Amino acid sequence: MGEHTEVTQLRARLGALERENSTLRQRRSGGARARSLLAVVLLVLCALLAPVAVVGTWVRAELVDTDRFVSGLAPLAEKPEIQAFIAGEVVSAVEDSLDIEAVVHDAVTGLSALDLPPQAALAFGMLEGPAVHGIHSILSSTVERMVESPQFARIWETALRETHARAIAVIQGDPNAALQLAADGTLSIEIGSVIAEAKDLLVAQGVGLAAHIPEVDRSIPLVSSESLTAVRTGYGFATAVGYWLPWVVLGLLVAGVGLARNRTRAALGAGLGLAASFVLLLAGIGTGKLFFLAAMSPAFMPTSTAETLFVQVTLNMHAILVALIVLCVLIAVAAWLFGGTRQARAIRGAANRGFDRMRNGLDRLHLSTGAFGTWVDRLRPAIWAIAVAGTVLTIFLNRPVSLGMVFGALAGLLALVLAVELLRRPTALAAQNPGAAQQIS
Repeated sequence: MGEHTEVTQLRARLGALERENSTLRQRRSGGARARSLLAVVLLVLCALLAPVAVVGTWVRAELVDTDRFVSGLAPLAEKPEIQAFIAGEVVSAVEDSLDIEAVVHDAVTGLSALDLPPQAALAFGMLEGPAVHGIHSILSSTVERMVESPQFARIWETALRETHARAIAVIQGDPNAALQLAADGTLSIEIGSVIAEAKDLLVAQGVGLAAHIPEVDRSIPLVSSESLTAVRTGYGFATAVGYWLPWVVLGLLVAGVGLARNRTRAALGAGLGLAASFVLLLAGIGTGKLFFLAAMSPAFMPTSTAETLFVQVTLNMHAILVALIVLCVLIAVAAWLFGGTRQARAIRGAANRGFDRMRNGLDRLHLSTGAFGTWVDRLRPAIWAIAVAGTVLTIFLNRPVSLGMVFGALAGLLALVLAVELLRRPTALAAQNPGAAQQIS
């Protein structure tokens, strides 16, 4: 009876322990599921906010900063489509401000009143038309040569700086700005400095009529009233969150990967998700190009000119997105290599065997790192973590991101990884080579 009672008590105790363990497992499983769900939410938010952060950073860097704005649009001075369009606008502005036909007609009328012979008066009258045509021809050819010359780049840069200052004043609603928002809400680029340079060239070529060209305030429409609200909103967004939003995205990425039960799988998903979001943003820019062309041409400029302008304005954005896509894909590849798939384990095994052979070869050449290599081996996870964090911060802090910067930072990381693998001496290897433990190269 006593044994039976003890067995019953033991069974009851075992049952209670099993129920307690089951409860603990359920709690742990529920906590793990909650962590996994939170990690997924954070990574999804990271992927959704990443394109917004890129746009905000680009607007802040390219549109708010005058130097970046000028450097981004300065290459337009070398584009044939822009040169032809600017030349046409300058010629049109000069002809609108100076009635060439009336000036020539007044000159011919004045000569006819000088009591000249009838044949001379008739000749002057017959020369009026060719004279007008000749002046138009000289004006067009002079302006075309000017916009195709190297000095046009300097003039164009001056026009860009003037336009940027006026545009920011308009967007900010500065009441003391030289340029106020027109009734139709159109924002334009100023070409007054280009017209002034054309006037100086015409006078230098002996076209005295050009001295009568007044100071012309001519502009080329870039943004219509329908777009100005978006521009103002983008400017306010860029100045408010264009700097810190990328940090929020980075924090979401780190937190999401850190909370995940399988961090390598989370990093793989995050890399692919971010790459997909940047690809979608790239496609959105392509769609925006179609809307821009429809809004600007042919009402304001030819289609080829509008397309060249849009491509140049978004050139840096394209470069940033391509660099980020490459970076995210490389992160996904790295996460896959450190994952638990059979192919990844095989690749890691082959790499480890290769490094073991190289380390053994160095030891045979009396190039062992000895105790220092053992110390490096113990700190290898920490060294890798610091190296990865440093690489990410290097890319992140040097904005805007470029493809060359990404490859340069990753090349530095790979060089450090290679150095660590060659320097470290695993404990097993040190035990196989006890004499090498005292050698430090």
